[in-house]
Amino acid sequence: MGQVFLSEVLGTAMLLLFGCGVVANAILPKTKGFNGGWLMINFGWGLGVFSGVYVAYKSGAHINPAVTFGLLANGAETYGGEADVAVTFTSTLVYLAGQMVGAFLGAVLAWAAHKDHFNEDADPAVKLGVFSTGPEIRNIPWNFITEVIGTFVLVFVILSFANTPSGLGPLAVALLVVGIGASLGGPTGYAINPARDLGPRIAHAVLPIRGKGPSDWAYSWVPVAGPIVGGVIAGLLGAVVL
Repeated sequence: MGQVFLSEVLGTAMLLLFGCGVVANAILPKTKGFNGGWLMINFGWGLGVFSGVYVAYKSGAHINPAVTFGLLANGAETYGGEADVAVTFTSTLVYLAGQMVGAFLGAVLAWAAHKDHFNEDADPAVKLGVFSTGPEIRNIPWNFITEVIGTFVLVFVILSFANTPSGLGPLAVALLVVGIGASLGGPTGYAINPARDLGPRIAHAVLPIRGKGPSDWAYSWVPVAGPIVGGVIAGLLGAVVL
């Protein structure tokens, strides 16, 4: 369990360091990548997944509670990886805890790397946007549906990878994340990962960021609950058709 926890912490932290880092590079003032655009952000997140999956190989590289819940709903007997631990209540909690701790730490490291740029004058919403997602049009029911759909695609296709002979491995998942961002990420910023949004949102709330505003806790349940529902639906459907 200790190996699983550390693996998920390190893998998820790497994901968030890349992910929050590319958003910071694209939207914070005076960075080299300022105004780099949505596609740059998509590729940054994809490469974050690519790196995180390799780092977390011992635990099966879930690095996302939606994946863990998807495997649980799919009827998996073990969670995969080198550790190959049985699916139990305790092991599930260890995966989820590792992902949350890792997400928080990765966001803190991204903040540290861009500390001077957070000190520059910018809209508080921009600074929050480095850490967590938010809708372009705030319509909670439809924002929730968007997150469900995006995460369903993520988990269902990941489950499909297990049944196809491919040596692409982490690269396939990385490209999948880029594709989801490009196709489905515009409305909400595509959390598709509860830890990815909640861990950094907590970091935003506690870090000493100059000129920051509120952490928008009223919206925070959407990028947590939506991905969990999407992951569970994917796991249940995958158990029937894959």
